[in-house]
Amino acid sequence: MTETESLKIVVVGAGSREFGPAMISDILLSQPIRGRDCEVVLMDRDESSLPAAITFAEQAVARTESGIRFRATSELDKALQAAHFVVSAIEANRYFYWSQDFHIPRKYGFRQIYGENGGPGGLFHALRNIGPMLDIASAMERACPTAILLNFTNPLTKLCQALAALSPIRTIGLCHGVYQGKKQIARFLSMDTEDLDARASGINHFTWFETIRNRKTGDDLYPRLREAERNAHWLAEWDEIALSRILFRTYGLYPSPGANHIGEYLSFASEFLASDKLQFFHDRRDGDPWQSGRIPTWIYNLEAEPTATPLFPEDDLRTISKGRQATPDQLVFSGELAVPIIESLSCDVSHFLDAVNVLNDGGLVPGLPEDAIVEVPAESDGSGVHPIAMTLLPEGVLALLRTQVSINKLLVEAFSSGSREPLLQATLLDPSVDSYQQSVEMINEMFRLQADVLPEMTW
Repeated sequence: MTETESLKIVVVGAGSREFGPAMISDILLSQPIRGRDCEVVLMDRDESSLPAAITFAEQAVARTESGIRFRATSELDKALQAAHFVVSAIEANRYFYWSQDFHIPRKYGFRQIYGENGGPGGLFHALRNIGPMLDIASAMERACPTAILLNFTNPLTKLCQALAALSPIRTIGLCHGVYQGKKQIARFLSMDTEDLDARASGINHFTWFETIRNRKTGDDLYPRLREAERNAHWLAEWDEIALSRILFRTYGLYPSPGANHIGEYLSFASEFLASDKLQFFHDRRDGDPWQSGRIPTWIYNLEAEPTATPLFPEDDLRTISKGRQATPDQLVFSGELAVPIIESLSCDVSHFLDAVNVLNDGGLVPGLPEDAIVEVPAESDGSGVHPIAMTLLPEGVLALLRTQVSINKLLVEAFSSGSREPLLQATLLDPSVDSYQQSVEMINEMFRLQADVLPEMTW
């Protein structure tokens, strides 16, 4: 787009208490975007969430003295008219359904440690969100067919796989997970994260650092990392990095982002995650939380110190997690890559991007199919986003990744065909699953529990 053309950004899911303020902050902190004539539309189908979002934006605009215009709407087609960029992070009744994603597969004996992106729970999380994401893409075809969809919605790889197969809209999946891995490596090496040139490839939440170098000197830091990891105390940051350390010792490359997410793709992860029994914990004698609506507290892991919770908290603790949120009078850059990409394509600002999720076109990750969604670093400028081709990963790592690629493809087949048969095949491929009969029962129960948000699918 030309420098004089008005820029339009649509944020879908802007009513989120985390995502909305983060995107508003990033846009207002961008000097290149603030130098443009720019309109931002905050869209959320939950109309009741929009007043807080637009109030946050208006207060932040006043404090930054920015000329960026914000407006809010619950009408998707209206929001998308003539948009250049659509940034999405959507979720319906997140903790209600997510707690089912966590617990129901475990009820059937499956060794799933988490339920967001991988495991049987991740399959149903994806099935709930594929339809709404395709609705956004279809609306973009009508209103802004040349716009780029920058998607944060999880499960990221599965949804991007569906969008690539079922929609012509250009989609780039974005996640800060690789940056979490870089921060872990920096702590091992007692270095600033900014001094690391660390490049990883794989799939989202399951990437492997191909190279780790000193950005200033170019020195290979892997030898130092191996020594530091061997000397580190095992209990340090256990829930975050113990599994990563074991995988590093086993496969020779450091993975990212951390135990919760990496462990979703492994059968033995529960050995290295102490908090898996605390996630959405409840006493079943107290009744079914999905009937009472009293969803138990969600925690990410022990790093958030959940056992320090007071016996009688003043507030209803829906979640316990660490992190700093922006406020209208103190904006904080989120570290997400949507705004840097917008800066590149609309303002010709060059950026290195730690991770983009795109089709493996041309074999960006050698050894994986070209129609698979992969996560690789990229460079962006006025001419586009340019993914960087990586070198061949070890065969053991590729074998782990190929299984997930097949699961994702079967999931898309299940959704597009309306058949539970490919879904069963995907479930039985999952490393945490060890029973055919239990898989069938689990699938049937999940469709009963989540009938109002899942697509129609039959045996």
